[in-house]
This record gives sequence, C-alpha cells and structure tokens, in this order.
Amino acid sequence: MPDTARLAYVAIVRIALPALAFVASLLTYDTAPAAEGSLDISTHFQPPQKYVGDFGPYRSPLVFDDGTKVESPADWPRRRTEIEAQWRKIIGPLPARIAKPKVTMLERRERDGFSEQHLHIEVGPDGRMVDGFLLLPPGRGPFPAVITPFYEPQSSIGLGKPDTLGSIDFSLQLVRRGFVALSIGTPGSLEKPGANVRELLVDVGDRLQAQPLGYLALVASNCLTALTQIPEVDAKRIGIVGHSYGGKWSMFASCLDDRFAAACWCDPGIVFNEANASINYWEPWYLGWIPGTQRKPGVPTADNSRTGPYAELFAHDSREMIELHALMAGRPVLVSGGSEDPEQNWRALNHLIAVNKLLGHENLVGMTTRPKHRPRPEDAAVIYAFFEQRLKTGD
Repeated sequence: MPDTARLAYVAIVRIALPALAFVASLLTYDTAPAAEGSLDISTHFQPPQKYVGDFGPYRSPLVFDDGTKVESPADWPRRRTEIEAQWRKIIGPLPARIAKPKVTMLERRERDGFSEQHLHIEVGPDGRMVDGFLLLPPGRGPFPAVITPFYEPQSSIGLGKPDTLGSIDFSLQLVRRGFVALSIGTPGSLEKPGANVRELLVDVGDRLQAQPLGYLALVASNCLTALTQIPEVDAKRIGIVGHSYGGKWSMFASCLDDRFAAACWCDPGIVFNEANASINYWEPWYLGWIPGTQRKPGVPTADNSRTGPYAELFAHDSREMIELHALMAGRPVLVSGGSEDPEQNWRALNHLIAVNKLLGHENLVGMTTRPKHRPRPEDAAVIYAFFEQRLKTGD
C-alpha cells in the first residue's frame, strides 16, 4: 500500500473507531423488536386465589355518597361523575386543558432505525413548557402512542443514567416495537434549570393553589392533546406508563383523563402506607400541599402532622384512592408492582375489577409483583406485551 494511501487509511480508522464505539454503546441492548406481543400475560390479569373476592378494608366505589348502591350499568355514569367531581375538588382549582398546545421543535436526529425529535410542549396557560423527546418509528402510521413521564425525559429514551438502561427506558423500548413514544420531564425545569424536582412541584402548589399531582395529570393531558395533532399518531390508541414518581403521575393522569386508552402504573404505591416512607403521598409535592404551611419532609408523626387533602383522605382511609382507581373502569390497566405495590394490593384492585364486572368487562386489570422497586427485564417484558396487545392488536 502506498504511503499516502496508508496514511489516509490510518486517519479514517482513527476517526471511525470512536464513532463506532459510540454506536456500539447505543446497541448494548437488543435493538430488534421483541416478540412480547405473543407473550402470554393472561395469568397476570387474575388475582391470586388467596385474594379473589378480598376487598380489604376499603369502601366500595359502587356506593353513592348517600349510601345507596350502584345496582346496574345505567347507574354507573352518575356515580362516576360524582367520584370525578370529588377528586377535582380534592386536587383544587386547575387551569382548563389547552385546546391546541404549542409545540416547539428543536434538534432532530435519526437514531438506530427511528427518529428522535427534541421538543417543548405548552402545558400551562401562562405559556409554560415541558421538556420532552418524541420518538417516531419508521413507516407512515398512524401508530399507537405511549407517554412516559419521569423526573427528566432522557432516562426513558435510553440516554439517562446507566442503571436506567434496560430497566425504565420505556420510550426507547416502545419505539422499537412500533409505537410513537413521548418522553416528558418535570414541568418547571425549563423555567428554573437545575432546580430540585420537589421544589418545582411545591412551587406548583403555591402558584396554582392546587395539589401538584393534579397539575401533573393536567400536564400529561395537554401532552396527549399535542400527540393527537401529530399525523403519525392514532388519537384513539394513546397510553401512558411511568415508574415510581412517574407511576404516580401516570396513575393520576390516566384516571382523570379517559382519553388514555390504556395505562401501566409501575410501582407507584396504589394505596397509602405510612410504614413505607417511599409511598409519600403526604408530602407537599404530591397531595400534602396546603397554603402557607410547609411540613418537614418525612413520614407523618405527632410532631410532623399530615397536611392538605392527604390528611382528609387518610382520616377516611376506607376510601383512600380506591375511587380514583375506579375512574379507569372500561380501560385496561397494569400495575407493575414491586416494593411499593406488593401482592396484597390486589385487594385494592378488586374494587376496580368489581366495577368492570358490573359494566360487563373482564380481564382489564392486571398486576405483576417483584421484590424490588425497579422492574427486572421480565417485568418490563410484560409491560411491553401489555401495550402491544391492548393498543396494537386491540385485544
């Protein structure tokens, strides 16, 4: 090989190798669409025998506030309206949904067979935006879509911390399976870069005089509306999935907006449990916000009492969030349970199952369990199969 050619070859290799290494890092996890759509997840949609018919200490959502019972499907719309009105009151006053959210498109790139679009979506009437990434599969669509909320949007698209890869990179895995995936982060982070998430959420309470979890639900609703404006998205097949904080966010969003066709709540803690400090609905950044009062973070004690709507809900713990869950009736939901949602939480889900049964629906409520908080590969496989079967095939 002539010297000039050899030098050119060496230069190309030196340039190409780092690029190839970067590509290889993106391909650490299997990039081929998995076959979870054929995975049998039916066993996860039946309570374990020991919990069949066990409704725990919770009040049935099939009872009106005046004590009369919901006797037939014809009664349910009135009861549902009653429940939703109560929860809107609990959350506090919130702005109306934005009819046509503004979407600011930023950088776009092709990545491993799909398109990644960085964008900002309008989520507040004051022009506030949320940071996000839209992942589009190849083809023309329209495709089913899933929103994935979390602290920041990078983790869900596979560009977060190393320990999130293959665990909660929901958007990345879903786009590989033919979904449009929208990953969003905490609202307020664009206006206050670097601010603590808890501070951002407490600021929501102070600014809107409402519970932060309710506002997060509104943010997800506005993002859903933005998705419906994208030609590649089937507006009737939009789901939502989030882990931990994102699981709480997903639960409230899907229960309070029936346009979500399916939802997965990944270990949010679907019932109150003050024995587990991680199920912290009592904090002011969730349901414990109250005007002019800032309780010390941590499990409620005699010296650090419960505040806000959480205090009222806890005082009537026979209701808790059971009635909120009931708003999902008629739509499929999967609880990917871990340390915050153990098997015994089927007792809470049995109430949603009872509402579905009254309405003539079966096998719409599922739950998996694991020892730890973070989903394992086999837990994530069930999540993806759930969305493939419920949003892609319409099963």
